[in-house]
Amino acid sequence: MTCEWFVTGADGMLGRELVSRLKARKVDTVAVGHRRLDIIDGDAVRAALKQYRPAVVANCAAWTDVDAAESHEAEALAVNGHGPARLAESCRANGTVLLHVSTDYVFPGDGDTPYKETDTPAPRTAYGRTKLAGERAVLATLPDTGHVVRTAWLYGAGGNNFVRAMIRTEAIQDVLHVVDDQHGQPTWTGDVADRLLLLGDTARAGTAPPGVYHATNSGQATWNRLAREVFRLLGADPERVRPTSSAALRRPAVRPAYSVLGHGRWSDAGLPTLRHWCYALVEAFPELRAAERRRWARHAA
Repeated sequence: MTCEWFVTGADGMLGRELVSRLKARKVDTVAVGHRRLDIIDGDAVRAALKQYRPAVVANCAAWTDVDAAESHEAEALAVNGHGPARLAESCRANGTVLLHVSTDYVFPGDGDTPYKETDTPAPRTAYGRTKLAGERAVLATLPDTGHVVRTAWLYGAGGNNFVRAMIRTEAIQDVLHVVDDQHGQPTWTGDVADRLLLLGDTARAGTAPPGVYHATNSGQATWNRLAREVFRLLGADPERVRPTSSAALRRPAVRPAYSVLGHGRWSDAGLPTLRHWCYALVEAFPELRAAERRRWARHAA
């Protein structure tokens, strides 16, 4: 039994989007969530990849609770560091391309110009440290077929996220305060999924060099700016969104003040950078609103 693509973390927000697009293209895909395959389990990983022998593995599985990682770093490291290492080892044994999804949190977040793929990581959080461990394992084990794809500020219809929270909050709160001192790139899971598909195809063709790529929508914004844009698309008054500071939130894990990523590596694969975040949000918005309506209907039933 063989397949073209093998997707881990398929029940997560990005994983769902990627699997949906693979199915739409009628690509032979095996999609597994945590309950079906725990990537920490090396024996299970080896058995699965030996059984299906995929051409491409896309690892969307991750510990994503940034705050909880501060007090559970060992558990987060098992998923974000050891899990990718197990996948990379099995991919090496089977000659498989690995696309490993990572994060902007590997950088300190104190810059003022976009972080390049070649910049030296220096994470300031437990989450960032665990994700960096996974990156390093993939690149060391698969120097010829390992691709690390960093993304940030993800939103999509297939999970809870900031944009969906703003859609939900607008209907029940007259005024809300949103941080205006963190800068990043709102990024639609649909655009990242499309880019993973292209990267997988070009990697198999030998035209996408291994290494690190940044998959975020272009441009930049603050969370406050993004919230105001969501209100505008809802037909609500953006002035209802007021600025506040990160310090006011008092979260366990420090949030990067600057998470803007550069996109220079895509030219090496003959691919353009992702479009501006505003255009992506406009296209994604009807699906996001529909997802929130379905959520409301379920809760009201």
